[in-house]
Amino acid sequence: MSAHKRHQQDPDDPGAATGGTAASPAGEVTEPELVSDTLPADQVQRLLAERQELMNTLVRRQADFENYRKRVEKERHQDRHRGVEALVEQLLPILDAFDRALASQSDSPAPEYRRGFELIRRQLWDAVSKQGLQRIEAVGKEFDPNFHHAIESVETSEHAGGIVIDELQPGYVFHGRVLRPAMVRVAVELGSKSAAHQSN
Repeated sequence: MSAHKRHQQDPDDPGAATGGTAASPAGEVTEPELVSDTLPADQVQRLLAERQELMNTLVRRQADFENYRKRVEKERHQDRHRGVEALVEQLLPILDAFDRALASQSDSPAPEYRRGFELIRRQLWDAVSKQGLQRIEAVGKEFDPNFHHAIESVETSEHAGGIVIDELQPGYVFHGRVLRPAMVRVAVELGSKSAAHQSN
């Protein structure tokens, strides 16, 4: 028999491909098998418990970091809103001044002058409304102490009691918070005032 044939690997020899070490059924030796072969069982259990504790700690740290990130984003968003809110609140008297000027110039002989005022007022309103400012609806609505401030009660038969019949100064809401309630006149049914006065 030639040297070539003597050194040819036998496919039925279990040690031919591994150099004398039998392979596992899956074809490879797994890590747990190596660990269990080299360490006592109690030490393996201890290492597995430590590994699980480290994994639990990592999960907790990730959750803590995510909560911290969300809290920082929320605080930053609130800080931005507070800054914009303070600026918008300072602009409300300017909106009032434009409204008064336009109301007084309803019969102005210079229509170009009025159109200029209307344009500037509209540009100012567009700027603040994009930031979240909304005007409170008042006239024709039922009186709501959360949004309306009653300056006067007016006896009338034309409106039901508790209905806002006139707005003396507009009110505004910024992102759900009332910056300024609307100052209004509220309808009272005829005889309600005198009846209330007699009862007192």
